[in-house]
Amino acid sequence: MWWAWPFLPALVLLSELSVVRVQTAPCQTCRKLSESFIKGLEKTANKNFGGGNTAWEEEKLAKYARSETRLLEIVEAACEKTDFECNQLLEQIEDQVETWWFHRQQEAPDLFEWLCIEELRLCCPPGRFGPDCKALIAYLSNTECLGRCEGEGTRLGDGECVCDPGYSGRLCQSCADGYYREKSSNDSIGACAACYHSCKKCAGPQDYKCFDCKPGWMLHDNKCVDIDECGTELARCASNTYCHNTDGSYECRGCDQACVGCMGSGPARCKKCSRGYRLKGAKCLDIDECSERAIACPGLNEACTNEEGSFHCDCADGFIRRDSICVENKPPAGPEKGLFDDITDEEVLVLQQMFFGVVICALATLAAKGDMVFTAIFIGGVAAMAGYWLTEKGDYMLDGFLKGR
Repeated sequence: MWWAWPFLPALVLLSELSVVRVQTAPCQTCRKLSESFIKGLEKTANKNFGGGNTAWEEEKLAKYARSETRLLEIVEAACEKTDFECNQLLEQIEDQVETWWFHRQQEAPDLFEWLCIEELRLCCPPGRFGPDCKALIAYLSNTECLGRCEGEGTRLGDGECVCDPGYSGRLCQSCADGYYREKSSNDSIGACAACYHSCKKCAGPQDYKCFDCKPGWMLHDNKCVDIDECGTELARCASNTYCHNTDGSYECRGCDQACVGCMGSGPARCKKCSRGYRLKGAKCLDIDECSERAIACPGLNEACTNEEGSFHCDCADGFIRRDSICVENKPPAGPEKGLFDDITDEEVLVLQQMFFGVVICALATLAAKGDMVFTAIFIGGVAAMAGYWLTEKGDYMLDGFLKGR
């Protein structure tokens, strides 16, 4: 908010509100932000304004090292775009960052200590924890924690000792189950190392140095031997499953689909055959209903298809099912043809000739009665017919007629 001086009273209130929200931000986010800021300082250490007259710019705009320009460059690169927590925290503490940059940088060069520990109160110095940054050594009664202290360096946690793998106890000074204390060449306490995988307590990493066993194993001559739960009554498997022994435990696996209850994997370990299967020899095998039944599919035009444990009826080739009945799969009928749809061009010409012949005969009859008008029409029709027959088309028709086409 480097531009917001005219709105200073409102920003003071917003800053106070933001401090409350900042308290919930993790110390790790503040630490990462301050480290990224310091890297930005190192990256821009040898830069300047980069203009044509650097001396004038530094005289008028102050030195680049303490300039607002450099601060903006560092802030813009402080958080990755995908890091939501970092960007949110940076947005909330712009005023504090500006204060440190312009006024506190000389007296408090450690940005993490000033910002995250003193100003925002999100973190504690090393060896301290909790809201008041209590000292871990005092809290643990001057006894060393061999693991890590819960909440160390933050305002959270209870300061209790959290053990690393292989250690146990309030201060993590004992070896956990499955681990033993290695011998040390000096006076220091030896580290805790892993026992053989089946041992709960042991004197070394070998399988014959066990004192006690993990669940699913039993001790025999200092060795932990697997318990076969499937051969005892320890296994608890649901119906239609069977017990499969594993190292230190067991699994319940599903029976084969040919079985109703089983003693193992596959159709040869069935207690009883499922419907659609029949015991043949030692196995439950599929019954081929299509070949064994006289009429497996009673419907008309149906065909039987066998499948594992059952069968189904489909329409035979060339038939489709409509309303539970298999009917012939005929192509859909097209529109009905008209009376003259299939007539050829030659047949059209013949019909035209016949029509003109009938008309001329009628006119000839009327002309024979002495009617001059019909006589003239008759003579014109004859002339037209003669002209048509003398054309090439007429020759073509005549030729076709003579050839029987």
